Amino acid sequence: MNRYLKPTLIILFIFSLIFVAPVLVNFPLKKINDFFHLNLPYFPDKEFSLGLDLAGGTLLRYKVDLSNIEDKDAALAALRNVIERRVNFFGVKEPKVYIAKNQDQARLIVEIAGIKDIKKAIEMIGKTPFLEFKEERPESETKEILEDQKKNKRLNEDPYFKSTGLDGRYLKKSWLDFDSTTGEPIVSLKFNKEGAKLFEKITERNVGKKVAIYLDNSPISIPVVREKISGGEAQITGDFSQKEAKELAERLNAGALPVKINLISQQTVEATLGKESLKEGIIAGALGFLLIMIFLLICYKKLGIYGVLSLIFYLVYLLGLFKLVNITLTLSGIAGFVLSIGMAIDANILIFERIKEEKKLDLPETTAIKNGFDRAWSSIRDANLTTLFVCIILFHLTESLTKGFALTLGLGILMSVFSAMVVMKVFLLKKYAFH
Repeated sequence: MNRYLKPTLIILFIFSLIFVAPVLVNFPLKKINDFFHLNLPYFPDKEFSLGLDLAGGTLLRYKVDLSNIEDKDAALAALRNVIERRVNFFGVKEPKVYIAKNQDQARLIVEIAGIKDIKKAIEMIGKTPFLEFKEERPESETKEILEDQKKNKRLNEDPYFKSTGLDGRYLKKSWLDFDSTTGEPIVSLKFNKEGAKLFEKITERNVGKKVAIYLDNSPISIPVVREKISGGEAQITGDFSQKEAKELAERLNAGALPVKINLISQQTVEATLGKESLKEGIIAGALGFLLIMIFLLICYKKLGIYGVLSLIFYLVYLLGLFKLVNITLTLSGIAGFVLSIGMAIDANILIFERIKEEKKLDLPETTAIKNGFDRAWSSIRDANLTTLFVCIILFHLTESLTKGFALTLGLGILMSVFSAMVVMKVFLLKKYAFH
């Protein structure tokens, strides 16, 4: 089994290298296709995902309407999650969505990296429907509001229906369905446990009355409740085509907004660091990597060659992983990646020093190498575990910029341990690896 490990690592390295830099294959393929008039397929060229500070993008600010909302903190948290899901649904990864609060006022701020078309960005957010169930007002209350509206008062109130408190935050899922009698397309809704209880109470107290379903503040269905409805399911009926009903279900699944939002400002954000800063960062990282390799070769000579080899494998594997899982790279994320290179060289140095100590005991070279790895492992494990725990804490308790740093550093640590304890050991021991 172990004899297949070395070729497996080499094959994985080659595929990772091609994935990171497909030009290595696509350029010669282009020459072959041009010369022989062939149509050989090219290797897919997937770009690295860059954050707002490196790639620029769109910044949107929304005013959040918290009137008639009792648990404001829960509603704002739900809003933030819904907007993140909504933007991700349209293929934008790692949007920066946060809430700015000032006493009773709140603002929703959305930063979308890589999109400078403000209209498209607004559509991503604006197409998210605000779903709400309303019940009939008492006749006396309706007359009172209508009289006030004649006097230009209470103009924003619906005189016929009032909120029940059941809205998009309680929606679990929605799907396209068809009326069993008429065959017309409808949208079926399923509420979560809390929403199901609320819907049951609403239908129980409104038997024989109308309960209106509002979408984006407009009534789209006003059915009469025939009986109490348990189970937490409802239907939206209307003059829908099958395509419209399907799109509505998809939009609701992408995230029905728990509160109303109004766009108050919009702007295109240029890359705050820009291409020059990114270029300088790459040059600095490459220069640091080169200096580390020179240090290994000077201080450890033959052993240093294997250290350099493991670092090259580490770099290609990690960059391939960043591309594969589409990690959004910000400057802080790149800083975490560069820092993990230092962690990788630490592991190599610990191993080399242990091997040198074992060689002083006049042990056979293979035994000295194996003992060196075994004795270095406890130090490498403890040093990297403590840093990894810090990365996990930072990722779960901080905002997106620090999360990027924690994520790239954490992945870099895991990959550095793998490259030192597996890749270098395999190549250093050659055919005696793990025997």
